[in-house]
Amino acid sequence: MTVGPKKELGQHFLVDENILRVIERLAVLAPDDVVLEIGPGRGILTRFLAQRVAFVHAVEIDRTLEPFLPDLENLHVHWGDALALDLSALEPPPRKLVSNLPYNVATPIVVESLDGLPSIAEWCVMVQREVADRFFARPRTKEYGAVSVLVQLATERTGRHPVSREVFRPRPNVDSALVAFRRTELPPGWKRVKRVVEGSFAHRRKTLPNSLELAGVAERSRVEEALATLGRELTSRAEELEPHEFLGLADALA
Repeated sequence: MTVGPKKELGQHFLVDENILRVIERLAVLAPDDVVLEIGPGRGILTRFLAQRVAFVHAVEIDRTLEPFLPDLENLHVHWGDALALDLSALEPPPRKLVSNLPYNVATPIVVESLDGLPSIAEWCVMVQREVADRFFARPRTKEYGAVSVLVQLATERTGRHPVSREVFRPRPNVDSALVAFRRTELPPGWKRVKRVVEGSFAHRRKTLPNSLELAGVAERSRVEEALATLGRELTSRAEELEPHEFLGLADALA
């Protein structure tokens, strides 16, 4: 049976098994692991994981791929949109997220999993290289943004590996990378922090007082007072603040 990848779903299927050994190393797979895989595609990574861990939850939106996915005792395929399903209710709860993430949902899946999947302690995800660059970008770089701040506030990077375009079919027009990171500790008041971070970068060319006011997070005067408590200039922009400074900003605005 031939089932072609669907561009609207961001599908690029793995075809080179050599990359699986890199995933195994970066994910530090163990026999007692419970793994969540999002976007298993034709199942090349799914089979590899199931042979090495205790249990695999695979989430796939495309039912036409059902004939390609293996029927294994330690594998449960959940059909549906990973961003709509209640993955926090999975049993047994997954400890690791190991996936070749569909390009069009990679960023929201990672960001939402930070607090939405509290059982996940480690991630090893294959994403576009520019997305990988954003996850751990430093302030004052063009890659640095809300995603960078949120990922770095909740995790620390443990590994990275460039991925050739040749390991996929169809061959994508962009480079990819594997990124591994582990949970540190989710800061208290995460929803408030997330709102402030996203509002800060909503109008990144504007100063923080202007951006946060335009985003409806706080009045300009309150933001100016908060920046003063941080020892920051009132003309500061979001890209200038270190990730931990957003915690202070969120607390001051609260």
